Amino acid sequence: MSADTRLSRREAGLPVPYVVHDADAPFEAVAEGPRVLDLSPFALERERILPPGATGPHGAPYKMLRTQVLLRLDKLKARTLAIIGNEPGSGKTLTAINLAIAISADPYRPVLLVDLDLHKPQVHERLGFEPSAGVDDYLRRKRPLKDALVRLVGYERLMLLPARERCLDSSELLSGARAQEMIRETRDQDNEQIVIFDLPPVLQADDALAFSRHIEAALIVVGEGRTQRRDLVRTLGLLRDLPVVGTVLNATREVVDSYY
Repeated sequence: MSADTRLSRREAGLPVPYVVHDADAPFEAVAEGPRVLDLSPFALERERILPPGATGPHGAPYKMLRTQVLLRLDKLKARTLAIIGNEPGSGKTLTAINLAIAISADPYRPVLLVDLDLHKPQVHERLGFEPSAGVDDYLRRKRPLKDALVRLVGYERLMLLPARERCLDSSELLSGARAQEMIRETRDQDNEQIVIFDLPPVLQADDALAFSRHIEAALIVVGEGRTQRRDLVRTLGLLRDLPVVGTVLNATREVVDSYY
């Protein structure tokens, strides 16, 4: 049948296919460069992820944290920051995600968030998508860095480098030469870019200690009712050569009225 006489499916009386879009499922835009995802706002709100621009009632505390962190990073002339907890459940991953969103709300501060909790990668789970490639593939020299990068629609100046799967040899990967190459590549992307690393709990694995020589500063997340003082002191002792820009008390039960 020639092109000018070809019937459409509707004209031929055939059913027209359609797609039902799951409101919680990310929509992927196909383009060259980093993978681009349009995430469900309902799923993000459920996971307590800040909206673009770090707006809303939960944005102000993270913007305050952003300002304090940036002041100290600027004083250190540092652009790489590790988010570290003492134990599982401290809320370090949520803190890393929302701090990255708050920093990227600054028009002059692009951010790359890297999931280096290779024991239990959760950045992609909190955001509700499955990586097609990850930083673990890069560290094993299976994929280039650009294949693992992800952009989120609406979140300008924010880039993600998720981890695809758990790694039993995570500390070896993080202390190797390839990790140093990753630092160099991410720093070379943009002279103003802040690189945030979500690392495993310090007292659960040696990953954070192994990777600490590659980074310039750390932010420690403490879970209220979970972190023991002696454990915090031990963590600070293990990381004594790494500048700590602050400590975040997470999951506080104190009720604070909105300033506005």
